Amino acid sequence: MAHMQLEIRRVETQADMDDALSIRRAVFIDEQNVSEDEEIDGHDRDGGWLGEVVQMTGYLNGKPVVTGRLMPDTASDADAHIGRVAVLKELRGKGYGRLFMLALHDEARRRAYTKLRLGAQLHAIPFYESLGYVASGDVFLDANIEHRRMDLSL
Repeated sequence: MAHMQLEIRRVETQADMDDALSIRRAVFIDEQNVSEDEEIDGHDRDGGWLGEVVQMTGYLNGKPVVTGRLMPDTASDADAHIGRVAVLKELRGKGYGRLFMLALHDEARRRAYTKLRLGAQLHAIPFYESLGYVASGDVFLDANIEHRRMDLSL
């Protein structure tokens, strides 16, 4: 899938996962000071990206620039949870995050998910609202960063 030269692919190999992690390290670990132990979990190691968890990465001219994952949500009334969405700092505000999220929504529809949930950092709430997400509940801390729950009905 290519839009605005953005090619969005599912993570299928360790090299693909390394590309996704390069973005997450730049954004969450280096920029936002999240510890590597907290950021990188079992869905990111030893083939954990295979199966029901869908990790995807967007490439601009062959360079990984946006990533995120979609996974079944067994802990709430939502069908699936979107998480670890990150766009390299120098490319934010250019539409790549929106294209990437729409691709995740398409993947969710293919899997017959009808309700998505995510935890949005407070500064990102307007971005997710522009995609139709609705914030609810109190502010909570995740990796020492303030978030709010947001839901989208597909």
